[in-house]
Amino acid sequence: MPELPEVEVVRAGLEPAVSHAMIVAVTVHDERALTRHEGGGADFEATLTGRVVEGAARRGKFLWLPLAPRGDGADEAVVGHLGMSGQLLVRAPGAPAERHERVRLDLQHPDHGELSVVFADQRTFGSLAVDRLVPTRDAAPGGRGTAAPTVPSQVAHIARDPLDPAFSDREFRAVLARKDSEIKRVLLDQTVASGIGNIYADEALWASRIHPQAIARTLSSRATGRLLAEVRAVLEKALAEGGTSFDAQYVNVNGQAGYFEHSLNAYGRTGQPCARCGRPIVRVSFMNRSSHFCPHCQKAPRPR
Repeated sequence: MPELPEVEVVRAGLEPAVSHAMIVAVTVHDERALTRHEGGGADFEATLTGRVVEGAARRGKFLWLPLAPRGDGADEAVVGHLGMSGQLLVRAPGAPAERHERVRLDLQHPDHGELSVVFADQRTFGSLAVDRLVPTRDAAPGGRGTAAPTVPSQVAHIARDPLDPAFSDREFRAVLARKDSEIKRVLLDQTVASGIGNIYADEALWASRIHPQAIARTLSSRATGRLLAEVRAVLEKALAEGGTSFDAQYVNVNGQAGYFEHSLNAYGRTGQPCARCGRPIVRVSFMNRSSHFCPHCQKAPRPR
């Protein structure tokens, strides 16, 4: 599933293409892409046609395109989640349909002219919806790419991500101090810190020498600070390399894959030597997924 770096790469690619563009036509090919939308395909098309997109924003793994208010003054956005295989692609007008194309937005941009944004999704777990914007709890901007202190209602329960200027290190430390759960489970909890998925959790834990099964509340203040620093470093490095592309379904808006998989130290390296100590990386089952770590560098917690 795409994580923060992959979704941010998509957001950054969408922003110049959609900002201040008018949606001149909407085509819904498959209503399974609208599972989060309160109306059906016809309502989605009618609600968006003629609207102006103000930009492209993101919190965690959620994207949204804020819309200029209508006459009723309602603040709304097109909110999207890529699921496991969703793609948002920018295409020239009249471009042939993409494989697994679900929704197409035809736009008229004041500078770039006609273009299309295509939502394609092989496994149909992703979604688009028109959603109302609600105030953020801390009155800070909703996420990356927007200055407005609002966020889609469907995203309001999602915590800020560690790269967000409004992310509170103090609150993160306080939450960890109360959690009697394994630290990796806490990192994947999107209500604690968003955008960290399985790959980057493994990488950050390896970099900070913390075992994924360590109990969150037992971590020292120094270990917690080191972990947060490594989470940010891993996410920033993945962003610089365009994300990770184990699954061919993840591409940016131009259909290009990322290269961070070449920089991984733990995830997907079962049996390969640890880059730090040379001992084999191991893999264990975890929440219907897997954890990858070095049992020598990342000492197992003592039994409770």
